[in-house]
Amino acid sequence: MAEVTAVAPQKKPPLPGLTGIRTFLAIGIMFFHFTPPLPEFVKPVINAGFTYISFFLLISGFVLAYNYAHRADTLKPGKFYAARLSRLYPVYLLSLLISLEMLHAEWKIRPLSEFVRGAVLTPLLLQGWSPTLATFWNTVAWTLATEAMLYLAFPHIIRMKFWPRSTGKLLALFGVFWLWELLLPTIYTVLNPDGLYNIDRYSSGYWLRALKYTPLPFVPIFLAGITLGRLHAMVELSDRVKLGLTLLSGGAALAAFYLLVPRLPYVMLHGGMLTPVFALLVWGLTGDHWVSRILGWGPIAAFGRASLCLYLLHFNTFLFIHDHHLPERLGVAKYDPWISYAFILCFAYAAFKLVEHPAQKYLLSRWVYREPKPPVEVGTPLG
Repeated sequence: MAEVTAVAPQKKPPLPGLTGIRTFLAIGIMFFHFTPPLPEFVKPVINAGFTYISFFLLISGFVLAYNYAHRADTLKPGKFYAARLSRLYPVYLLSLLISLEMLHAEWKIRPLSEFVRGAVLTPLLLQGWSPTLATFWNTVAWTLATEAMLYLAFPHIIRMKFWPRSTGKLLALFGVFWLWELLLPTIYTVLNPDGLYNIDRYSSGYWLRALKYTPLPFVPIFLAGITLGRLHAMVELSDRVKLGLTLLSGGAALAAFYLLVPRLPYVMLHGGMLTPVFALLVWGLTGDHWVSRILGWGPIAAFGRASLCLYLLHFNTFLFIHDHHLPERLGVAKYDPWISYAFILCFAYAAFKLVEHPAQKYLLSRWVYREPKPPVEVGTPLG
């Protein structure tokens, strides 16, 4: 009788540069929401923090394609969904539990029917589909509704037959997705359906919130990330070339933050105008060079792995600290807001070590890798 051996899915090499860049993106978003006293020359980088969400979604599409595109035909959607849920939902639930005070505040300011809809939709990761409820309970968690929709679509997207098999066509497809990404912001800018003027991060209107927070406008950048992942698999670049890409695109991103962000329409920048620059930076950081090694260094990489916790927990935690005047009560107000940031970083890392990682490991063992007699031990394909 022939002996049959099950083979574990091939695990791709880690990308420490992309892990480390998540640390700076998450901290940048925290500083964007609660800006500390900083020298003037640093502020343009912080003020551009609203563009970092698109950067995160681009990385997400890229990493999923990097991990799964080569085995798209054998990818089981059910196990993929379970793996994604095991990573996202435990810390998401934690973020809601520690934000019950914010839920109470929502109760006070919203009509009863709106509050009930928000209280039902938010735990189900559906609040992002409503412009009025997208920031309900945990303000920043609207992105999880977007991620959930993109994850649901990914196994079907990655196995579609329309993906080109040539470099030129993939580059053209990336351009198509970028232009698609800019379509809705362009229409909004031309029509201005909310009748707003001098639109910036503080502006609010129903259609502007739909553009900023609902999932569908972010589909093109996720597809662009998948396309970039396929390009990366098809085109071999040396680590030296990738270092050049990293330095060139990093410099271009900084130039854009200083020169373009203050001058170009907020809606267009929020809608993905910088996507090609971010894409080059993502590709460059996949190389083995001194920049990616710095980003993969212990503490930086550790907070990169905890970036989901940092993103989900920072907003309401900062509000809780200051609504209750904890720095003043503890006699450390003179060190604030820096001591608040330090606490949030420690809290996020503790949540990663004590909640996200153990819960993910347990749920993966129950939902994804559970077999009657596992023939091999497999690793966790994190995307």
